[in-house]
Amino acid sequence: MQTDHEVIRRPDAAELELPRHSQPAGSAADGGHRLLYTPAAAAERLTVSESWLRRKAGQRLIPCTFVGKHLRFTEDDLRAIVAAGHRGPSNRDQTSRPGHRRRTRR
Repeated sequence: MQTDHEVIRRPDAAELELPRHSQPAGSAADGGHRLLYTPAAAAERLTVSESWLRRKAGQRLIPCTFVGKHLRFTEDDLRAIVAAGHRGPSNRDQTSRPGHRRRTRR
């Protein structure tokens, strides 16, 4: 039998939300995007194939989130994937390399 101080109360819906500081920027709380993306939704946002995304996540080569056994991606994960794939311009002259001469036909 429960006494008054042992009453189990159900959490209110507002109590189940993550604190504002722990939500990704642009999350559903501020009218932006979802909190978590499925692999299919994340692949669509990144315009890559879902199989590529799942393979890289399975190899732990890209940031991802597991909720139990379910693979999910946050906005921050998606931004990190894009940033990791960024390649700046090359400083090398592609036509010739110093110290190498072109071969000429004889």
